[in-house]
Amino acid sequence: MDETTAKQRIAELKQLLERYNEEYYVQDAPTVTDYEYDMLMRELETLEGEYPQFAAADSPTRHVGGTASRTFEKVSHAVQMMSLQDVFSYAEMDAFVQRCQEELEHPAFSVEPKIDGLSVSLEYTNGIFTRGSTRGDGFVGEDVTANLMTIPNIPKQLKDAPAFLEVRGEVYMPRKSFAALVEQQELDGETPAKNPRNAAAGSLRQKNAAVTAKRSLDIWIFNIQQIDGASLETHIASLEYLKKLGFPTVIPHSKPLHTAEEVRAEIAAIGDAKLHYAYDTDGVVVIVDSFAQREEMGATSKVPKWAAAFKFPPEEKETTLREILLSVGRTGVITPVAIFDPVQLAGTEVSRATLHNQDFITERDIRLGDTIVVRKAGEIIPEILSVDFDKRPEGTVPYTLPDACPVCGAPVVRDEDGAALRCTGAECPAQLLRNLTHFASRDAMDIDGCGPAVIQQLIDSGLISNAADLYSLHAADVAKLDRMGEKSAENLIRAIENSKANDLSRLLYGLGIRQVGAKAGKTLAAAFGSMDALMEAGLEELTEVPDVGEITALSLLDWFAQPQSQHLIRRLKEAGVNFQSTRQQQDDRFAGKTFVLTGALSLFTREEATERIELCGGKVSGSVSKKTSYVVVGENAGSKLKKANDLGIPVLSEAEFLEMFN
Repeated sequence: MDETTAKQRIAELKQLLERYNEEYYVQDAPTVTDYEYDMLMRELETLEGEYPQFAAADSPTRHVGGTASRTFEKVSHAVQMMSLQDVFSYAEMDAFVQRCQEELEHPAFSVEPKIDGLSVSLEYTNGIFTRGSTRGDGFVGEDVTANLMTIPNIPKQLKDAPAFLEVRGEVYMPRKSFAALVEQQELDGETPAKNPRNAAAGSLRQKNAAVTAKRSLDIWIFNIQQIDGASLETHIASLEYLKKLGFPTVIPHSKPLHTAEEVRAEIAAIGDAKLHYAYDTDGVVVIVDSFAQREEMGATSKVPKWAAAFKFPPEEKETTLREILLSVGRTGVITPVAIFDPVQLAGTEVSRATLHNQDFITERDIRLGDTIVVRKAGEIIPEILSVDFDKRPEGTVPYTLPDACPVCGAPVVRDEDGAALRCTGAECPAQLLRNLTHFASRDAMDIDGCGPAVIQQLIDSGLISNAADLYSLHAADVAKLDRMGEKSAENLIRAIENSKANDLSRLLYGLGIRQVGAKAGKTLAAAFGSMDALMEAGLEELTEVPDVGEITALSLLDWFAQPQSQHLIRRLKEAGVNFQSTRQQQDDRFAGKTFVLTGALSLFTREEATERIELCGGKVSGSVSKKTSYVVVGENAGSKLKKANDLGIPVLSEAEFLEMFN
């Protein structure tokens, strides 16, 4: 390769790797496999070694890939959180061991599984967990203390602890939790997480710690970054010390090893066992045990010279695509599923994998009869990597998803903000549980006692097949359901009957029309006054309504045009459900005003406050901005109150808020 070509290729690789770093570390949405990324990085390292005159100071080979997000407060690391140099063969690992042996006197090594997760720092002051942060770029990370607090295996208090301690750990999502998350995401019509690592990273970066808590994250502690009040000489001794302090998940490690043969044997043992781990591991970490010897070897700007990560090659198999099945989820999303000749991957037989959506199929040009390359993402979820076009049979045609639901025959539409195809059928059996649960929910028809478990029983017993059937139920039939009884059945029938009188806005929201949320339901009900008037409205009339754009208008027109929708509306009307707007604006004292409610309210509920504000012409927002008129605070108000004070926005107590209505 000549200098001109080398310079051009180095620039290309730098640009590619910077983009992949952004996708992996910041967006938690990689578009290439770890192996593809590693090979590109290795190519860049090789070229920069041969042509150092073209190696830029900001090359991806010289810095950790992540950056601190703007979502969280920044944390400057007192001790750099470095990355590791990767090796991809036993020969390269032997060379690393040999290099350490040449520079050090009789070095010992610790060998540990490399957890595929998100690296974090945990700080303890006098034994109390005070702050946790992500690695970021190694120098500056993100403060995710509140989210880390939700991980049960992170101790909040240590016993017999030093004055100050900073440890490094790897947050990960267990395989079972990852599989459950992907299943739920697919049911909800969301883009599923690509692998456990990205799922863990996305979960730890949630703005709401309650969401993080639901993701069942865990952690392995693998290093001491700083310590004040204790003296330790070796890494293995430090791990044992951490166990005594009360860390329940200190990384499994070998005894001190002294030869390349011992290191290879330990790597092989971890490779054989990794399929049985509850967590995902993409390699093995080999590190010099002595802290003094580590100091002696030093580090580059990016990696310590005394450590290396052996990366396992991905297990991939070729097979033949035989069939594409269509699955309709609870939200109406139509998911194509590939059926192929069974292959053994990661210890189990695999014969199917999701094809996600039409874009996924088109981008890879996947066709029936193709020879496909499959693997397991995170050694759990089967996925199709590519097609071997050289082995494509003659006469194949591009695959296209249907324009009608395979379950109910209703037209399908593509999500405005994504690639998913969604059934529009108001009575589609595949969506029945989800649709009815939404219809009965508090912000919709508010039918107390009509939760998912009860609805599922009503469906299974054949008592209901759409929302209108709820209004034909009899207490005697409901009482026969499991764990219902006579009194519970009567209460449910009463709640259903009471829901008939709800305002039209609740019904519009409860119908589950795309783009029509609770706010849009209120706006449309107030603008048209009745269901009949709304159904007769055209595109121009709908878009004239404030806050109703063309997308929402078209969604309404499409929904009302469907025979299933018309049947449901007719049945609801026959059942006596109110089709009129009963909410009349009292006055316009808050016209043009925006309120934010925060903290624990004691004098009224958020729903009651919102109702009062809207009936007086005002709006309620979930976030504070310069356009906010008032912030109403209850007990334990947090960041919204602080932001209001910073922006100089008037803050009202609950009592002051009520005085505004006198």
